[in-house]
Amino acid sequence: MKWKVLKTAKDYEKAAKRMMKIFHTEEEGALLDELELLIVLIKDYDDRNFPLLNMDPLQVIILKMNEMGIKSKDLVPLIGSKGHVSAVLSGKREITLKMAQRLREFFQLPAEVFI
Repeated sequence: MKWKVLKTAKDYEKAAKRMMKIFHTEEEGALLDELELLIVLIKDYDDRNFPLLNMDPLQVIILKMNEMGIKSKDLVPLIGSKGHVSAVLSGKREITLKMAQRLREFFQLPAEVFI
């Protein structure tokens, strides 16, 4: 199949299914070239349609807090103490895997946003 820029969710889904089907190819040649092209096309689509994945995790948290009208104290159950929340939001403390999982569930975003 001749692939082109993915413009619709249907195009994206078709490309993703094909990519998963041929993902583990070890063949050199046309199949590997197709896989590499699909990876580029899918990344391009994601970058254009899901810009949060390209943002700094702290920016995403602050943006979502503003959207939801929540304050830093509301993140205590997700991140830890008030001091931990403050340290994370100021960039002085890294987001741990456990925090990323909780933030993912709370904000309903892909985990990759927070890692």
